[in-house]
Amino acid sequence: MKKTIHVDSVLVKGEWKTQQAITIENGNISAIVDSSDKERNVTNSTDEHIKGTVIPGYVDTQVNGGGGVMFNHAPTLESVNTIANAHAQFGTTSLFPTLITDDLATICSAADAISQAIRLNHPSIMGVHFEGPHLSVAKKGVHKAAHIRSISDEELAVYTRKDIGQVIVTVAPENVSPEVIQALVKENVIVALGHSNAPYEVVQQALYAGATGFTHLFNAMSPLTSREPGMVGAALLSDAICGLIVDHQHLHTKSAELACKIKGEEGIMLVTDAMAHVGGVEDTVSFFDTKITRTITPTGEKLTTPDGTLAGSCLDMHSALIHCVNDLGVSLKSASVMASTTASRFTCTQNNIGQLIPGAAANFVVLDEQLHLKQVWQQGKRLDEAE
Repeated sequence: MKKTIHVDSVLVKGEWKTQQAITIENGNISAIVDSSDKERNVTNSTDEHIKGTVIPGYVDTQVNGGGGVMFNHAPTLESVNTIANAHAQFGTTSLFPTLITDDLATICSAADAISQAIRLNHPSIMGVHFEGPHLSVAKKGVHKAAHIRSISDEELAVYTRKDIGQVIVTVAPENVSPEVIQALVKENVIVALGHSNAPYEVVQQALYAGATGFTHLFNAMSPLTSREPGMVGAALLSDAICGLIVDHQHLHTKSAELACKIKGEEGIMLVTDAMAHVGGVEDTVSFFDTKITRTITPTGEKLTTPDGTLAGSCLDMHSALIHCVNDLGVSLKSASVMASTTASRFTCTQNNIGQLIPGAAANFVVLDEQLHLKQVWQQGKRLDEAE
């Protein structure tokens, strides 16, 4: 049975279109035409009218946890489901569960959990992001130093598995050679650079080798200074896509604004770096041999370890989009592109997610005039509707 959704306004290929009819079949968009189009095929179709603005469902490439669960601590299919459901309520219809620096056994368990999700055609799971363990101790952030190491053959075998969807691996280029980056890219692994103290020239070598992204721009990377551009300078000058955590904690507003102006909507993807707190009720969760606690600051919620180290975020993607519009002066159109389309291009999934076009999944969110999130649709189903 077809379903036709009539909408007031929808973002299609970067352009606003009004009074449109979105036809959905088998969870995918089959057509987007003017509602008044008398030529559209309405045979065996049910019609529904939605008031508001429709934009693509959000795509998050950096999700450490949600719903009270950390992927590292419970790398299972059940945890994947919990994390995905926690973020879906905030409009994230596609995500990459992210495993931060850990031991080989946990890496293997995480890959197995993602494999199960992919095999079951989980609607939210596009693949997996391994953020570490091949990082710089000097820029480890909250990552456990004892687990940081050079890449092994066993780990390469996991990253190049063909049953775990699209794989993203974040590495520090001073710890992973250009030859290894080339080998990963040859196997269709997306290599991002981050948690690194590398100088500009070393970063350039990694980009030439095939790295195409930067993990949480500005955070845990060699800074831009007068005589050393560092990883930040390399990222801003490159064509690579940069993840950006716009939560009022990781970045000064003007730093985020600068990045958006330099890179544009096609060079920035919004990410959450979310921990278990998103969609969960716990203020404190265990994290390896320490704890992460949520506190309220004048600029919003903040996650830290007892020594004050920033430890991921309790940000959701819809809030990230709102921060961009309200605080950075970014248009809703550009914020939507950064929250969905750019990430789908980065992960080579743009024909399936991240934009509303025929053939893509019917993943979208509905906003009211104040940009409040009113509805979330995934594969043609409204998520708050009873099955």
